[in-house]
Amino acid sequence: MWRFLTNKTSMVTAETALPGRDQAVLAHPFFHRVLGHRLDKTFEGAETTYLAMGCFWGAERIFWQLDGVLLTSVGYMGGFTPNPTYEEVCTAQTGHAETVQVVFDPEQVNFTTLLQVFFENHDPTQGPRQGNDVGTQYRSAIFATSAEQDQAANDVIAAVQPRFTQQGFGTITTQVQQAGPYYLAEDYHQQYLDKNPGGYCNHGPNGVSCQVGIADLS
Repeated sequence: MWRFLTNKTSMVTAETALPGRDQAVLAHPFFHRVLGHRLDKTFEGAETTYLAMGCFWGAERIFWQLDGVLLTSVGYMGGFTPNPTYEEVCTAQTGHAETVQVVFDPEQVNFTTLLQVFFENHDPTQGPRQGNDVGTQYRSAIFATSAEQDQAANDVIAAVQPRFTQQGFGTITTQVQQAGPYYLAEDYHQQYLDKNPGGYCNHGPNGVSCQVGIADLS
Protein backbone atom coordinates (compact mmCIF):
# COMPACT_ATOMS: atom_id res chain seq x y z
CA MET A 1 0.00 0.00 0.00
CA TRP A 2 1.33 3.45 -0.90
CA ARG A 3 1.91 5.86 1.96
CA PHE A 4 0.79 9.22 0.60
CA LEU A 5 2.61 12.24 2.00
CA THR A 6 0.62 15.24 3.10
CA ASN A 7 3.72 17.36 2.44
CA LYS A 8 5.09 16.61 -1.01
CA THR A 9 7.90 19.11 -0.54
CA SER A 10 9.77 16.77 1.82
CA MET A 11 12.38 14.58 0.17
CA VAL A 12 12.12 10.87 0.91
CA THR A 13 15.10 8.71 1.80
CA ALA A 14 16.24 5.44 0.29
CA GLU A 15 14.74 3.68 3.29
CA THR A 16 11.30 5.33 3.01
CA ALA A 17 10.96 5.41 -0.79
CA LEU A 18 8.55 3.15 -2.66
CA PRO A 19 10.12 -0.21 -3.53
CA GLY A 20 9.58 -0.06 -7.29
CA ARG A 21 10.33 -3.05 -9.48
CA ASP A 22 13.16 -4.82 -11.28
CA GLN A 23 11.88 -4.16 -14.79
CA ALA A 24 10.02 -1.35 -16.46
CA VAL A 25 6.29 -1.88 -16.83
CA LEU A 26 5.80 1.03 -19.20
CA ALA A 27 5.15 1.16 -22.92
CA HIS A 28 7.85 3.32 -24.48
CA PRO A 29 7.90 4.99 -27.89
CA PHE A 30 10.49 4.00 -30.47
CA PHE A 31 10.82 7.32 -32.29
CA HIS A 32 10.97 11.00 -31.38
CA ARG A 33 7.80 12.53 -32.77
CA VAL A 34 9.50 15.79 -33.79
CA LEU A 35 13.13 14.97 -34.54
CA GLY A 36 12.39 11.57 -36.04
CA HIS A 37 15.23 9.59 -34.46
CA ARG A 38 14.88 6.42 -32.45
CA LEU A 39 15.02 7.26 -28.75
CA ASP A 40 17.90 4.82 -28.32
CA LYS A 41 19.92 6.23 -31.23
CA THR A 42 23.55 7.07 -30.54
CA PHE A 43 25.35 9.95 -32.24
CA GLU A 44 29.09 10.04 -32.79
CA GLY A 45 30.70 12.88 -30.87
CA ALA A 46 27.49 13.83 -29.07
CA GLU A 47 27.17 14.64 -25.37
CA THR A 48 24.23 14.08 -23.05
CA THR A 49 22.96 15.97 -20.06
CA TYR A 50 19.82 15.78 -17.92
CA LEU A 51 17.92 18.91 -16.88
CA ALA A 52 14.99 19.23 -14.48
CA MET A 53 13.03 22.48 -14.39
CA GLY A 54 9.50 21.63 -13.30
CA CYS A 55 6.90 19.91 -15.48
CA PHE A 56 8.81 18.16 -18.22
CA TRP A 57 6.25 18.81 -20.98
CA GLY A 58 7.22 22.43 -21.64
CA ALA A 59 10.85 21.90 -20.75
CA GLU A 60 11.31 19.24 -23.42
CA ARG A 61 9.81 21.47 -26.12
CA ILE A 62 12.25 24.25 -25.27
CA PHE A 63 15.23 21.97 -25.88
CA TRP A 64 14.07 20.05 -28.95
CA GLN A 65 13.71 23.43 -30.70
CA LEU A 66 17.38 24.37 -30.21
CA ASP A 67 19.87 24.08 -33.05
CA GLY A 68 22.44 21.44 -32.18
CA VAL A 69 20.11 19.36 -30.01
CA LEU A 70 19.92 15.95 -31.62
CA LEU A 71 17.48 14.13 -29.37
CA THR A 72 15.31 14.70 -26.31
CA SER A 73 13.13 12.56 -24.10
CA VAL A 74 11.44 12.91 -20.74
CA GLY A 75 11.82 10.69 -17.74
CA TYR A 76 12.64 10.42 -14.08
CA MET A 77 16.01 10.90 -12.37
CA GLY A 78 17.45 11.70 -8.97
CA GLY A 79 15.33 9.34 -6.90
CA PHE A 80 15.49 5.96 -5.24
CA THR A 81 12.62 3.86 -6.60
CA PRO A 82 13.67 1.66 -9.54
CA ASN A 83 11.47 1.82 -12.65
CA PRO A 84 8.87 4.21 -11.20
CA THR A 85 5.57 5.06 -12.85
CA TYR A 86 4.28 8.59 -13.20
CA GLU A 87 1.64 7.93 -10.58
CA GLU A 88 4.33 6.82 -8.14
CA VAL A 89 6.51 9.84 -8.87
CA CYS A 90 3.51 12.08 -8.17
CA THR A 91 3.24 10.71 -4.63
CA ALA A 92 6.62 12.33 -3.83
CA GLN A 93 7.72 8.98 -2.49
CA THR A 94 10.18 7.98 -5.19
CA GLY A 95 12.48 11.00 -4.91
CA HIS A 96 12.65 11.53 -8.67
CA ALA A 97 12.51 14.82 -10.54
CA GLU A 98 10.72 15.21 -13.85
CA THR A 99 13.74 15.37 -16.14
CA VAL A 100 14.58 16.08 -19.78
CA GLN A 101 17.35 14.10 -21.43
CA VAL A 102 19.19 16.35 -23.88
CA VAL A 103 21.56 14.82 -26.44
CA PHE A 104 23.52 17.54 -28.22
CA ASP A 105 26.32 18.14 -30.68
CA PRO A 106 28.94 20.22 -28.82
CA GLU A 107 30.22 21.52 -32.18
CA GLN A 108 26.84 23.20 -32.74
CA VAL A 109 25.69 24.10 -29.23
CA ASN A 110 27.83 24.04 -26.12
CA PHE A 111 26.78 23.05 -22.63
CA THR A 112 26.91 26.63 -21.40
CA THR A 113 24.32 27.64 -23.97
CA LEU A 114 22.04 24.89 -22.72
CA LEU A 115 22.49 26.23 -19.19
CA GLN A 116 21.65 29.73 -20.38
CA VAL A 117 18.36 28.45 -21.82
CA PHE A 118 17.75 26.42 -18.67
CA PHE A 119 18.17 29.35 -16.26
CA GLU A 120 16.29 31.86 -18.41
CA ASN A 121 13.14 29.77 -18.79
CA HIS A 122 12.12 28.76 -15.27
CA ASP A 123 12.46 30.02 -11.72
CA PRO A 124 15.40 28.15 -10.21
CA THR A 125 14.86 29.68 -6.77
CA GLN A 126 11.65 27.92 -5.72
CA GLY A 127 12.99 24.72 -4.19
CA PRO A 128 10.54 21.79 -4.46
CA ARG A 129 8.05 23.50 -6.75
CA GLN A 130 7.64 25.41 -9.98
CA GLY A 131 4.82 27.88 -9.94
CA ASN A 132 1.60 26.11 -8.98
CA ASP A 133 3.24 22.69 -9.39
CA VAL A 134 4.28 21.70 -5.89
CA GLY A 135 6.40 18.73 -4.91
CA THR A 136 9.92 17.38 -5.06
CA GLN A 137 9.31 16.07 -8.59
CA TYR A 138 9.23 19.70 -9.78
CA ARG A 139 12.56 20.77 -8.28
CA SER A 140 15.26 22.43 -10.36
CA ALA A 141 18.25 20.17 -11.00
CA ILE A 142 21.17 19.59 -13.33
CA PHE A 143 22.30 15.99 -13.60
CA ALA A 144 25.79 16.13 -15.08
CA THR A 145 27.38 13.35 -17.09
CA SER A 146 30.97 14.52 -16.66
CA ALA A 147 33.16 16.41 -14.23
CA GLU A 148 33.32 19.23 -16.77
CA GLN A 149 29.54 19.58 -16.84
CA ASP A 150 29.43 19.52 -13.04
CA GLN A 151 32.02 22.29 -12.79
CA ALA A 152 30.39 24.39 -15.51
CA ALA A 153 26.98 24.13 -13.82
CA ASN A 154 28.33 25.29 -10.47
CA ASP A 155 30.30 28.11 -12.12
CA VAL A 156 27.23 29.33 -14.00
CA ILE A 157 25.09 29.27 -10.84
CA ALA A 158 27.68 31.43 -9.07
CA ALA A 159 27.75 33.81 -12.03
CA VAL A 160 23.98 34.22 -12.48
CA GLN A 161 22.99 34.44 -8.83
CA PRO A 162 23.65 38.23 -8.71
CA ARG A 163 21.44 38.69 -11.75
CA PHE A 164 18.59 36.83 -10.10
CA THR A 165 19.10 38.82 -6.91
CA GLN A 166 18.97 42.09 -8.86
CA GLN A 167 15.62 41.05 -10.34
CA GLY A 168 14.16 40.32 -6.90
CA PHE A 169 14.54 36.55 -6.87
CA GLY A 170 15.91 34.57 -3.93
CA THR A 171 18.77 32.13 -3.69
CA ILE A 172 19.12 29.63 -6.53
CA THR A 173 18.13 26.18 -5.27
CA THR A 174 19.10 24.22 -8.39
CA GLN A 175 20.72 20.94 -7.42
CA VAL A 176 23.86 19.89 -9.26
CA GLN A 177 24.80 16.24 -9.07
CA GLN A 178 26.10 13.42 -11.19
CA ALA A 179 23.51 11.69 -13.34
CA GLY A 180 22.20 8.41 -12.01
CA PRO A 181 19.69 5.94 -13.44
CA TYR A 182 17.31 7.52 -15.94
CA TYR A 183 13.89 5.99 -16.38
CA LEU A 184 11.89 6.91 -19.47
CA ALA A 185 8.46 8.33 -18.78
CA GLU A 186 5.33 6.86 -20.29
CA ASP A 187 4.66 7.25 -24.00
CA TYR A 188 1.97 9.90 -23.57
CA HIS A 189 4.47 12.22 -21.86
CA GLN A 190 7.01 12.09 -24.69
CA GLN A 191 6.88 15.23 -26.89
CA TYR A 192 3.57 15.98 -25.18
CA LEU A 193 3.25 19.52 -26.50
CA ASP A 194 3.75 18.36 -30.07
CA LYS A 195 0.72 16.08 -29.69
CA ASN A 196 -1.15 18.71 -27.65
CA PRO A 197 -0.02 22.17 -28.88
CA GLY A 198 -2.41 23.92 -26.52
CA GLY A 199 -1.50 21.76 -23.55
CA TYR A 200 -0.29 22.89 -20.15
CA CYS A 201 3.06 24.65 -20.11
CA ASN A 202 4.41 26.92 -17.37
CA HIS A 203 7.80 27.62 -18.93
CA GLY A 204 9.01 30.80 -20.54
CA PRO A 205 11.35 33.77 -20.08
CA ASN A 206 11.74 34.79 -16.44
CA GLY A 207 13.21 38.22 -17.21
CA VAL A 208 16.77 37.34 -16.17
CA SER A 209 19.48 37.43 -18.82
CA CYS A 210 22.02 34.61 -18.50
CA GLN A 211 24.04 35.23 -21.64
CA VAL A 212 26.76 32.86 -22.74
CA GLY A 213 30.18 34.07 -21.63
CA ILE A 214 29.11 35.47 -18.26
CA ALA A 215 31.22 32.82 -16.57
CA ASP A 216 33.80 32.64 -19.38
CA LEU A 217 32.70 29.09 -20.12
CA SER A 218 31.76 29.24 -23.77
